[in-house]
Amino acid sequence: MHPVPGQTDGIVTRVAVLGAGSWGSALAMQLLRSSTATVLWGRNPEHVAAMQVAGCNQRFLPDVPFPPGLEFEPSLERAVRSADEVLVVVPSHAFVKIVQEITPWLATGQGLCWACKGLEPGSGNFLHHASQLSIGKDRPMAVVTGPSFAIEVAANLPTAVTVAGTDQEYCMRMARALHGGNFRAYTSDDIVGAELGGAVKNVLAVATGISDGMGLGNNARAALITRGLAEMMRLGRILGAREQTLTGLAGMGDLVLTSTGDLSRNRRLGLALGAGKTVEEAVAEIGQVVEGVSTAEEVWRLAQRHQVEMPISEQVYGIICQGRDPNRSVRELLAREQKSEHA
Repeated sequence: MHPVPGQTDGIVTRVAVLGAGSWGSALAMQLLRSSTATVLWGRNPEHVAAMQVAGCNQRFLPDVPFPPGLEFEPSLERAVRSADEVLVVVPSHAFVKIVQEITPWLATGQGLCWACKGLEPGSGNFLHHASQLSIGKDRPMAVVTGPSFAIEVAANLPTAVTVAGTDQEYCMRMARALHGGNFRAYTSDDIVGAELGGAVKNVLAVATGISDGMGLGNNARAALITRGLAEMMRLGRILGAREQTLTGLAGMGDLVLTSTGDLSRNRRLGLALGAGKTVEEAVAEIGQVVEGVSTAEEVWRLAQRHQVEMPISEQVYGIICQGRDPNRSVRELLAREQKSEHA
């Protein structure tokens, strides 16, 4: 493939961020801080216009002003065609649809980068597998993942992420576009491990939230995080993920953050479920997409397909998708037979 016009010596000069939620807005702000020209697109033109007038994303990141120079674009086609590279930042259930939309407008040599953490609904496929059906296997792809709350990135607090993909040069280009100031962007060629960590941690964060919502204590939370990581690694070994990826930023790092930080929507979902609320009540209270709701079923499906034992994830699936009583789930986990920790 040949370099896209506008890229010089592996440097991305302009990025289109597709998705104007909290995470998309925060990453657009970081790109600008790193001296990367940025255009922000959102599905709702009224929301885009309101952000432009207010100078901030009042709906999702109230009172955090955008840096000077951020451009707003209501046309998806114009946003894609105007940029060297695209960064898709939408909920995982909307990812495939937007990739299908933008594929005709991607230039030769242009890659596909996203910052979505989840699996394709209905199939359990990794997002890079799902996107290949639209863009093919030759176009470079990468995911931005790791322990990162949007509000903290927007506020320019220290953050470290991983850019993992299919092409080392492309990962370096996207990492350079983001890296700067208080934001560190590492690179990796283990896209399977990076995507797996970002998906499974959603489910495990719900589990720790449920435990805390039931008042089961710090010991239980620590056990769930540790044994949850063991589940993630068992599935990762079968799927070809590297152990160091799952014990790094994309795996353990993200798991610890979302399992203990109350800014995490997945943890807040769990807290509400542990306090006796229904899934519907909890999601309505949070008011944004909670990836763990759909990811729970897809992770369970992956585990069943590959015959991997994931008891914590299975219980979360039962609570979210089958209406299982959290108290019953706790009893079943505690009743499991004694065995070696590192069998």
